[in-house]
Amino acid sequence: MGFEPPQRLVRTLGETYGDAAAAEWLGKLPELADEALDRASLDAERVMAPGGRSSLVVLVRRPDGSPAALKIAPPFTRPGLERDALAHWNGWGAVQLLDEAGTGALVLERLHPEVSLRSLPEAKALLEAAGTVRKLWVEPPAEHGFQTVTERTAHQAEAMRPYLSDAPTAALTAAALTAREELVAASPESLLLHGNFRQGKVLAGDRAPWLAVGPEPLVGERAYDLARLVRDRVEDLVAASSGASAARRRVNKLADSLDLDRERLRGWTLFRAVESGTRALTAGRRQDAELLLEFASWL
Repeated sequence: MGFEPPQRLVRTLGETYGDAAAAEWLGKLPELADEALDRASLDAERVMAPGGRSSLVVLVRRPDGSPAALKIAPPFTRPGLERDALAHWNGWGAVQLLDEAGTGALVLERLHPEVSLRSLPEAKALLEAAGTVRKLWVEPPAEHGFQTVTERTAHQAEAMRPYLSDAPTAALTAAALTAREELVAASPESLLLHGNFRQGKVLAGDRAPWLAVGPEPLVGERAYDLARLVRDRVEDLVAASSGASAARRRVNKLADSLDLDRERLRGWTLFRAVESGTRALTAGRRQDAELLLEFASWL
């Protein structure tokens, strides 16, 4: 079968890693997919679209006829770290790793990719998300190769600094960078984190009602991991007349439900929203940037 990469994958890889690196890997993708299918003796059914933002996902059948999903990611996304995290969780709160099919190719438990927590009413989705993410917060494996929150956010902070001299974003960027400096100076935990946890990263399953997918694992405090979830459905929050107060209530409710410090969650939510907003500006996605920066201004 043909392995035409979904447009979301093409766009996101180019924005995040550069058009040249993305184009080189995408050009090899059909060959890589065929090799992975052969190596694991898989029969392809269809490519998931819109699919992931950093990998190709193909619904497949294993030699015994059981359903699975083949995930193929470029080396510059460090897919080995996802493999290590999934192996460590061993299906507890997350999709089960079934096999490897070569470098950057993982055979995963088949979930229901069309059904994520975003299909639920907001209150129910946040409740289920909290119940899922708390399972992932475990001690990391010994001698792991995961980045720390401090290391990952240091690189992000450097990319944000040009916006300190841009009048519309200067104050928010300064506040976000200050919040990060204070947070990393006294980090209270070193747990394994999902790294990109949000409603769309939690899919319906058969083995369990909801399971997390697509980790970008790192080690650090729980508040960092929860911060991305706080701004889920940001477009709905911004459109609502009570959006600002609803956002602050969400911070407090999620922090309390998972026994986290409210101010640390607020600080990481601010940093992560401004980081995403300035990155969207750099990529030319002005509408996304405006939503994220308005949300950040409420915190």
